[in-house]
Amino acid sequence: MYDDFAEEYLAHARDGAFNAYYDRPAVLAVLGSVAGLAVLDLGCGPGLYAEELLARGAGRIAGVDASAEMVRLARERVRGPAVFHRQDLQAPLSWAGDGEFDVAVMPLVIHHLDDRVAALREIARVLRQGARLVVSTHHPTGDWLRHGGSYFTVEKIQERWRRGWDVAYWRQPLELTCNEFTASGFLIERVHEPRPSAEMRQRYPDDADWLSVNPGFIVFSLLKR
Repeated sequence: MYDDFAEEYLAHARDGAFNAYYDRPAVLAVLGSVAGLAVLDLGCGPGLYAEELLARGAGRIAGVDASAEMVRLARERVRGPAVFHRQDLQAPLSWAGDGEFDVAVMPLVIHHLDDRVAALREIARVLRQGARLVVSTHHPTGDWLRHGGSYFTVEKIQERWRRGWDVAYWRQPLELTCNEFTASGFLIERVHEPRPSAEMRQRYPDDADWLSVNPGFIVFSLLKR
């Protein structure tokens, strides 16, 4: 679905409040050092994470995205030891060997997948023993506050975002998300609920005020069992 607005998304995510000053800082902080590591970038988009990870010393990057336009942008923009594959994350990563990667990131992607357990099990296969997967997603309380009804509702949401982007994602309670992680071969090492940074408060004070009292995203650090 991102093919239709890939260029607009790049411009938005590169310096936008929720991507550049809320999600990426939180995910990178939980991820920690990547110096010399083989990193799997899941839902790589236009390469913003890959770009930053290489700048932080990653040994090599393999990016994956279902959007042909996102992969094209990533290949054009990112310089260094990085390759980008276009494929559905729910399909086997047939180009990757068992235990090939040291760490993986999956930022703001998992809620778009229908078969999250299949995707997570395949990710676990290509990670070495004890490797980490860092996942960010919508905070379930945030979705509940926005959509109402029962917090325990599990449903696929069809929504038009403020820029006219038509998107689909899953809403579900925290318990189900955690159960999917453990059913896929991961242990939950850490749960992080980001707060607005000082830089975000300076650049986007209204968004920062809102996120100070309303959870937006949630970040998980998962260990391969």
